[in-house]
Amino acid sequence: MNARTGLRIMVWASTAVIAIDSVLAGFPASHAARIAVPIITAAGLALWLAGTASRITDIRIVTLCFTAAGLCGAVLDRIQIAGPGYILGFMALAGMGLRLPRRIALISGGIVVVSLAVAEAYASQQGLQAFLNLGIGGCFLFLSSAFAGANRLAREAAEAQLAEEAAAREAREEAARLAERGRMARELHDVLAHTLSGLAVHLEGARLLAEKTSADPRLVAQLTDAHGLARDGLAGARRVVETLRGDPLPGPAHIPELAGKAGATFVVTGVPQPLPGEAGLALYRTVQEALTNTAKHAGPLAYADVVLAWTPVEVAVTVTDSGGVPDPDTALPSGGFGLTGLAERAALAGGHLEVGPSGAGWRVNLTLPLGSR
Repeated sequence: MNARTGLRIMVWASTAVIAIDSVLAGFPASHAARIAVPIITAAGLALWLAGTASRITDIRIVTLCFTAAGLCGAVLDRIQIAGPGYILGFMALAGMGLRLPRRIALISGGIVVVSLAVAEAYASQQGLQAFLNLGIGGCFLFLSSAFAGANRLAREAAEAQLAEEAAAREAREEAARLAERGRMARELHDVLAHTLSGLAVHLEGARLLAEKTSADPRLVAQLTDAHGLARDGLAGARRVVETLRGDPLPGPAHIPELAGKAGATFVVTGVPQPLPGEAGLALYRTVQEALTNTAKHAGPLAYADVVLAWTPVEVAVTVTDSGGVPDPDTALPSGGFGLTGLAERAALAGGHLEVGPSGAGWRVNLTLPLGSR
């Protein structure tokens, strides 16, 4: 049970005690007083409950409720001597100390204390002593409540300041991370992108020179493939730089282009759905590695089929090649991602990677749950 729930229970318990005590105290002999006591008691309790309601935040309304409740208590103390009127007044003073600003609380609290003291003095044979006793008791109760209210406000202000400091610290850390990612992106661009651009230019020049000098056609083909790999590596490096800068990651929408460059057939079934960036990247990398492995291990005459299947609960991509015999003179190097890395990507995205033979060829299948979004 939290503090707010405990306070609510105390509020309603106090209300019940006042109502019961008023009944047990008996009604005055006067007919008018008998009618007035239950009405004033009900009105005072209703006003006090309204003043304690957290939904009422207007200080003017809260002040009016507590002041009127305290005056109701003073009136009850005057017409029902043995009743709980002074208790209702003390409850109003406690509410003022807890909820009202200091200056307003002092003014309204002073009015209620004086009214209670005057009512008590009229009902006592020792009027002055009763006046002083109740006035002092009311003042101490009021000051105690005001002190508790000030502590509560100070604690709330401290908690708010701590929350602001935590948010500012997190913002600074995020800014530092973004700055580091930007620095890494620039370094990667300088080291890889510039180098691969120069490599692509030299490979294209070598290919043109080989064609002019009537070199072995296999050498021309090898240079052509190497030039293509350099271009693909440059595009991949640019995508990594974009990722570090927070740009969108390659995903399912880029798979058709990937299959087209590799000469593979591409089929989509089901209705595509949005995917988180890492899950979409896992699909893209799986197709990229599978097609690279097909070219490396199955040879240039092999062909591959790429199927992207969507269901309401999962998405699966399957790459199946026809198999073949690689030409050692034109075999391509690995794409560099590796099936082990793909399996790790799949596990991080909550999916499952299956790799194995399929007839004369090879089959790679990745399944990711859509519920992980």
